[in-house]
Amino acid sequence: MEETKWMIPTSLFLLTFLILLKFTLKKQVKLKNLPPSPPSLPFIGHLHLIKQPLHRSLSRLTKIYGHVLFLHVGTRNILVVSSPSAVEECLSNNDIAFANRTSLTLAGKYLNYNYMTLGFSSYGELWRKLRRLTTTELFSTNRLAMLTNVREEEVKLLVKQIFEGCKGQLMSKVDLKTKTLELSFNIMLRVISGKRYYGEDAVALEGKEFQVLMNEYVELLGSGNLNDFFPILRWIDFQGKKKKMVKLMRKMDCFLQKLLDEKRRNWSNDQRNMTLIDVMLDLQQKEPEFYTHEIVKGVILVMLVAGSETSATTMEWALSLLLNHPEKLNEVRVEIDTYLKQDELMTESDAMKLNYLQKVIMETLRLYPVAPLLIPHESSNDCIVCGFNIPKGTMLLVNLWTLHRDPNLWVNPTWFVPERFEEGELGNDEIYNMLPFGIGRRSCPGSVLAKRFMGHAIGSLIQAFEWERISDEKIDMSDGIGLTMPKVEPLVALCKPRQIMIKALSNI
Repeated sequence: MEETKWMIPTSLFLLTFLILLKFTLKKQVKLKNLPPSPPSLPFIGHLHLIKQPLHRSLSRLTKIYGHVLFLHVGTRNILVVSSPSAVEECLSNNDIAFANRTSLTLAGKYLNYNYMTLGFSSYGELWRKLRRLTTTELFSTNRLAMLTNVREEEVKLLVKQIFEGCKGQLMSKVDLKTKTLELSFNIMLRVISGKRYYGEDAVALEGKEFQVLMNEYVELLGSGNLNDFFPILRWIDFQGKKKKMVKLMRKMDCFLQKLLDEKRRNWSNDQRNMTLIDVMLDLQQKEPEFYTHEIVKGVILVMLVAGSETSATTMEWALSLLLNHPEKLNEVRVEIDTYLKQDELMTESDAMKLNYLQKVIMETLRLYPVAPLLIPHESSNDCIVCGFNIPKGTMLLVNLWTLHRDPNLWVNPTWFVPERFEEGELGNDEIYNMLPFGIGRRSCPGSVLAKRFMGHAIGSLIQAFEWERISDEKIDMSDGIGLTMPKVEPLVALCKPRQIMIKALSNI
């Protein structure tokens, strides 16, 4: 009886395996004029060639097979591009064909309200409305200006916390990874709900709950998932991913719903103090059939994740680079002292005028793009890229890591040289050489906000404090695995208040 009990599911598993194997091989034979591809193995395809971090692994394959590379893993075809011409063909000439996101993923279904968020929704009416919402209501010039005081207040609070933690004129240790992350989340949380969940005056219980939920969410969203490439693994919930996602999202949904309910009870349409939730509630009254609870909560969730984690990671990389290159750090400080008053902290508009500081941010985004493969696209129909046939349903990965470090495009590509951006933004003929925020329909709508906020935060820290590494050894710049491209070693540095800024810091 015991043997019979296991015979049926085992037989079904083997039968499904063989059917998938036959289907995969048959599909591969039919496709012609594909881009260059390494030798593959039955069923798993090129899985054995892909290691972590993924962007580095794909970069090594690119050196062998070229900047237009075709892979298949399980039942999925993958196109990897990393040259300006190939990127232009995919995200400009074939922009509509590649406007979809990767379909049938566990993260899209269980962590993003069944593909109803901006980042995971398919190209269509839902996506167009969500995109219009972000560009006209959330990231418009008027909205960014209205919320300037929120961002400036949070930067001042960060500077004040570090100043109060300093021991006189002695160098004090500062966990900059934690500080930049708390700053980013507090800004987004205040923009969204008017609350702070990090720091001494944060909402204690809600703050703790939020921090735990967000840590779990980012970790789960950024982890690899073989279930997306081998559908048969979903039958057994390989690694328990589905169970974890469903459990986490149930808690996250309850938390977001509490925010909405609280705001609805105290709702105000005062334009001067409107939060993101206020805006969404107003739209919900006007178009209740579209702005459902799931849509509203999905927008809030995407703003929290995309607007916080990415900025914090970039600031950590930028400060690490400056500490490893003291002469560049001094260049920023000299620029600040030359053009700004020394008896008060800079404003966001001040930071935008500091050209060298803006070049530092650009160079950081070149060397360490927070989304080194962008968010995967998917072809909605057959198309041609660089003369090769690309079948419908192919996942597109744009390897910014390779593109941004291509020696044919950049002089000394692995060096930290902010001066390479002397002319400011890239010229029209170089626009596809560097795309930290993507391009085309699926580009990041919050790029302007990110640059403004990061420049102000980094500039304020340099204006207010002297910074040094914790040892003579250079900071480890190894990149790790995660939703963004995190540093393996979190940044900890030494600082003390600058003598010329003590009076200004004491008056915060």
